[in-house]
Parts: sequence; structure tokens; C-alpha cells
Amino acid sequence: MIRLLVILATTLLCTAGAAQKSAITGKVADEKGNPIAFVNVTMLPVQKNAASVGAALTDSFGMFSLSTPTVGRWRLQFTVIGFTKKDTTTATDSLGTPVQLGTITLQPEWKQLENVDVLAIRPTITQLPDRLVITVQGTAMAAGNNAFGVLSKAPGVFVDPEGAIQLNGRGGVTVMIDGRLTYLSARDLRNLLESTPAENIKSIEIISNPSSKYDAEGTSGIINIVFKKNVLQGTNGTVNVTYGTNLKQNFYGAGLTLNHKSSRFNSFLVSDFNRRGSGREATFTRVFRNNNTSTYFDQTAVGSWANIGPPSLRIGSDFTINEKHSVGFIASYFTNTAKAEFLTETFIGPEPKKPAQFIDADNYNSNTLKNAIANIHYSGKLDTLGSTLSADVDFARVSNKGDGNFYNSFTRLSDGQKTTDNLYTLTPNGFDIFSGKIDFSYVLNKNHKAEMGGRVSQVDSDNDFRFYFNNNGKVIDPQRTNYFKYKESIYAGYVNWTGTLTKKTSVQLGLRTEQTVSRGHSLTTGEITDRKYLDFFPSVFLQHKASESYNVTANYSRRLNRPNYSNLNPFRSYRDPYTWTVGNPSLRPQYTDLFNVTQTFKKLYILQLFYQYTKDVMIELPMADPVNSVTVYTTGNVDDSYSTGVSAIIPVKLAKKWDTRNTAQVSYSKYSTVQNNEPVLNEQLFYYIQSAHTILLPKDFRTEATFLYRGPAAAGLYHQQAMYRIDLAFSKSLWKKKIEVAVNINDLTKGWRFRWAANYGGNVNEFDQYLRWRTFGISLRYKFSKGQKAELRQRSGPDELNRL
Repeated sequence: MIRLLVILATTLLCTAGAAQKSAITGKVADEKGNPIAFVNVTMLPVQKNAASVGAALTDSFGMFSLSTPTVGRWRLQFTVIGFTKKDTTTATDSLGTPVQLGTITLQPEWKQLENVDVLAIRPTITQLPDRLVITVQGTAMAAGNNAFGVLSKAPGVFVDPEGAIQLNGRGGVTVMIDGRLTYLSARDLRNLLESTPAENIKSIEIISNPSSKYDAEGTSGIINIVFKKNVLQGTNGTVNVTYGTNLKQNFYGAGLTLNHKSSRFNSFLVSDFNRRGSGREATFTRVFRNNNTSTYFDQTAVGSWANIGPPSLRIGSDFTINEKHSVGFIASYFTNTAKAEFLTETFIGPEPKKPAQFIDADNYNSNTLKNAIANIHYSGKLDTLGSTLSADVDFARVSNKGDGNFYNSFTRLSDGQKTTDNLYTLTPNGFDIFSGKIDFSYVLNKNHKAEMGGRVSQVDSDNDFRFYFNNNGKVIDPQRTNYFKYKESIYAGYVNWTGTLTKKTSVQLGLRTEQTVSRGHSLTTGEITDRKYLDFFPSVFLQHKASESYNVTANYSRRLNRPNYSNLNPFRSYRDPYTWTVGNPSLRPQYTDLFNVTQTFKKLYILQLFYQYTKDVMIELPMADPVNSVTVYTTGNVDDSYSTGVSAIIPVKLAKKWDTRNTAQVSYSKYSTVQNNEPVLNEQLFYYIQSAHTILLPKDFRTEATFLYRGPAAAGLYHQQAMYRIDLAFSKSLWKKKIEVAVNINDLTKGWRFRWAANYGGNVNEFDQYLRWRTFGISLRYKFSKGQKAELRQRSGPDELNRL
């Protein structure tokens, strides 16, 4: 593979060297000579109503470069938010001769708007060629909320009770933060996002069909959470405090964001402290059938948990070496301790409503999570046409030390006889993760670009889970204790070619290859599972701009989902005397072929058609033991599934200061497999509706309301009933907009209930639970700055994995 990349790189460089190019270069600055980054520079022929022939963005030094297709006269247009638009003309006399324009000075737009009250509602959704961008910054829903709450309200995003994320009704989603993987399990990622104020987020990017440049992990796509980036010279920041309640528990938090930007350094520090709590009320119903007998299991449960820990810390800095090269680092540390209780009352009998036994089970758990991540990165511009080289090295250490006490009381209802059985568990686990990657982009000419790169990662996991009887002192149970180690290495490389076929049509072809080498070793049983597999992941993107008001993109990619590390550990995790979860060392990856066609009308209305086929689907399997009335939940592979449907995003302006964003989806999903020698089929027509309203009121008041309805859905072997929610948010700016006060109410009518059921082989498994989504919160945020006025520009980041 390395030899192939070297040969390809040499070929591209030699081919490019033979091409003659002309470049128009220059610098864009403000009145004081400070460079302005991310200015849109558009090149057009001088003739009236001529179409654009090229475009570029200025870099952090305000520099830009455009290649010219022919000799002639050109009009250059400079636009960026916060400054007035400017046009200038120039000419190229011969190809290969560069043109240097010098410094282009832009005037700040705010000077022309003094004493004028300007009100606007920024678009919250933007469709880019490869992703959907949802703006979070500046919305009332963000104020006083946390990152997890905002993510769960994003169009097409659904989060199940365990924190697993679905996109457009499909599981297998990879979550990234600033283009880098989080290295966390679904539950731990939820813990982290719930501790992160939504005010720190700029946007959420939904990449439903990523190119070969991205890791192949994530069969339903990638969700990238983009944090705000500093764009002000000097020192600035924010301080925030929050308070909330779900009427049974209270939670509060405080945070500090500090930024400093000079000519060569751009540094930040973010620290947040949170005390959070939530809970659930649930009912579980199971029916076990064995020959001619049946056992009915009815359970009610109440659970609650609270998280508290020292402030989290995230720091970083970028250093500009010169106009073409920069280096930087990002480091973060997060820790907290979660204390939880889960109290259940269970009745078991041979007939409905006729119990023979009563079980009172009280579970108390404590978990301390520590997550430390460090990244160093380099970015370089190789020429004036836009060729780049970048590199990232990441190291993460994640540890989770937990223990649990389980107190069980059994009462035989016929005579009142009671017995007890107490248990104790220790569940320490840790992960060391290293990853490094390099990306090279070479612009051959204005119509063609080649990209290539490679990535290597290694994961070492250590899980020493111990199970004890705890009736008369702790006595280890060797049958349920397990010491499990796991090691995984991934070697990946990719090539991409992007080209223009006609003035209106462009294409991108890519191929990624990934080799996975893993070993799972149970030191308790001596069982070893070795795996080594090589996969290829092609991708094709075709974009056609039919007119200024209509654009269509078609794409295809092949992707995979590897098993979560915890799902490979064969340890039997205890829930109650009749409910267990167990890992599956034989779990295989699932593979998906995904097709999308996206149409954009008038740059506002979006219509997407999709088809997804998945082989060896990983789903939760409730394995019933009718003899002992026990249900063991594990993750297994079923034959296949497919999903096809259509989604639409339709913004509507109801009034001058009242905007709505409406999202709808209709799809059909089907899962098929064989369980206990019987074919099992689960299929469902699914529909989803979301309507979000933003209203600007006098005196800097703002209100937002969101209605969301999810119809019945198929999820593996489960059938999920419909659910809905209504969320409200209000905000008010004070003291020259330096202070913002916000109030938010989530799930106003308590309609966001999880009601799932599975029925196969005559065995029934149903549950109905509410996770206390209805919350009331209030926040206060103060902004301070000492430096230059905002130039309102942003940067984006790179990419990475989360399978713990």
C-alpha cells in the first residue's frame, strides 16, 4: 500500500509539473492593515452578467491566489460578512506570468450602519456539496442547554435510552468533535456532551455519505460537532452560569471561555463545571413460553443518577510559522463521578396478573470516568494554487472505574417465605489509543485536484471485571468474573480525484483501503480471538449545477461499523436477578452500501432520496431462557437490512421576523434474520416531522419553538412506537448585547417516551420508559473582549473514531 501511494504521488507531481499556470495573488486587509481571513474572492470576466470562472478564500494572513484559464481582463469581487463588498479589475497578458495585486483594503460595514437598527434571522441550515450544516451559535435553543440536548434536536437525529445515535432512522453513526474522533462509548459520549454547554458550539455538520478521505467507520454517516473558533484580535471570552430542574432533581453549572489572538498565536482555554442529574420511570413486560407452559414477568422501575466532578479543561494554540506553514496543539481533560440507583419491583407467575413470586431488587452503582486527549497538528500550503499538506497525531487515555451493590429480596407469595441474595461488582476498564494521519492535496489546474493520505491507529484495552457474592462478606464468583484484554490496529490509505467535466458538472472518485488486525484475549478462560481483514471502500460523487436556483448531487459510498470494544468483552453484566447483558467475542463488523441523491432548490429547499443496504447487521438480541425466566441481552449479527426513503427540508418565512424550518422524512426499513431456527422479519414504514420556529421580538427578545414527531419505527428485532416532543426557548440581550439571559423548556408535554417491543419464538419482550426529558433551565452569559472588532470568520478542523 505504501509503495502504491509513493508511485501515485510521483505520477501526480510529474503530471502537474508539466502544466503551465498563471496566478493572480494578493492580500486582503482592513483599514489598519490587519489581514482579513476567509474573504470570498470570486473571479469573473469583465463582461456584464458573465459567469464566475474561479473562486478562493483568503488564509489567516489575508493572502489569496487564483489561477487564470486564459489571458484576458478579469473582475475580482471580494465579499465577507462585516465588510463592504469590493470589486477590482486586472489583466493577464500571457500564461505562466504571475500577477501581484498587492493589498486590497476593505471598509468595515458597521461604520455605515451606525444609528440603524438591523434585525435579521440567520439561516439555521445550509446544504453544502458533501454535508448539511446546522447553525447552533446565536440560537435561543443553545442558550442554557447542553451539547447533548441540542444534538438530539438536530433534524433526522435520534438518541436511544442508552445514548446510541441514529441518523434518518438508521444506526451506526460516528460522532466527531472538531473533525476528530471522541474515543468514547455511546454512554460516555453522552456524559461528555451533557457536561458541555451548547453556547460553546458553532454548528453541527451531518455528513450522510462521507468521501474516501474520511474513516470508513460509520455506516449511516458522520456527525461532526464544531466548536466556536476565535476570530478576534486581542483577548476575549465568555462567562456563563446555568441552573435547571426536572422537578425531581436540580442541576447547575458554570463555565469560562478565554481566547487570545496575536499576529502569530491563536490560543484558547475552555473550562466547565457541571452538576447534572436525571432519572427514569419504566415498566417491563416479558412472556416466556416453554412447551406448554408460560411465565409472565411484570416489572416497574425507578432510577436516578447524578454526575459531579472537577471542572473539565480544554486548551489549544495555533502558531503561524510563516505565511504558508502553521503548527498547533489541542489538549483536553474531563473527569466526573456518576452515582446511580435503579430500584425495581418484579412479579413473576404462570398467568397474567396472577404472580407467584415477588422480587425487590435495589441496585446502587458508582462510576468514575477520566478522559484525556492530546493532539498536535501541522498545516502547510505548498503553492499558490491551493495545494496543501497536513498531519495530525492523537493520543487518548480513557479509564472508567466502577463498582456496584445489588440487594435482592425474594418473597414466595403462597406462604410469604423470604430469601435474600446480595451481589457486588468491580468493573475497572481502560483504553490507550494512538492515531496518526497525513493528508496531501495537489491542485493540478483549475479543473482537477488529487488527494491522498494515510492513517494508522492502535487501541489497547484492559478490562478486569470481577463479580462477588456478598451475603456474608465478599466471595468472588469465578463463573461470572472475567479479565479481558483487547488490541486492535488499523492501517488505512486513500486516493481521491476531483475534476470538472463541464462548466456545470463536477465529479469526485475515491478509493479507501483499511486493514484491521485485532486480538481479544480472555485471561480468565484462556480464549483468544484473532482477526485480520482487508477491506476496500469506494466512493463516487457527482454534482450538477443546472442553474443558479437548482443543484443536484448524487453519491455512493461503501462503509463499515466495527464492534464497540465493550461489546466484544464476554463479561456478564448484572441488571437484576432475571436480566443480564453479555459481550460477544465473535461479533463481526457490519458493511453498508449507501446511495444518496440530493436536490437543492433556490439554495433553500432540500430534497434527498436515499437507499441503504447493510450486511451482517449488529443489533441487540434479547435471548430468552424460558426454564429460568431469564433474559440475556447480547449484541449479535443478523443477516441483513435495508432502508429506502425521502427527506425534505423546507424553510418558510411566515412574517418579516418569523422564520420556520420544516423537516420531513418518509422511509421503509426491513430487518431479516433467523433466530432459534425460525425466520424473523421486522419491517416498518417510518415517518418523521419537525417544525422549528424563530421569532424576533422588540427590545432584543427572541423566542424559538420546536415540534418533533417520530412515527413507529423498526430497530433491529424491536418495534418502536410513535413519540413526540415540544421544546420552547426564550432569550433577551442586555447591556449592549454583552449579557444574554435565556430560558428553555424541553419536552413540555412529556411525549418523548420510549416504548419498544420484540416478539419472536413466542417470547415477548416489551418496555415503556420515560427519561425525565422534561426540564426547565435558565442561563446567564456575559461576553467580554479587548481587541479588534469581529471579522466573523471561522475555520474548520480535520477527522477521527468512537467505539469504546
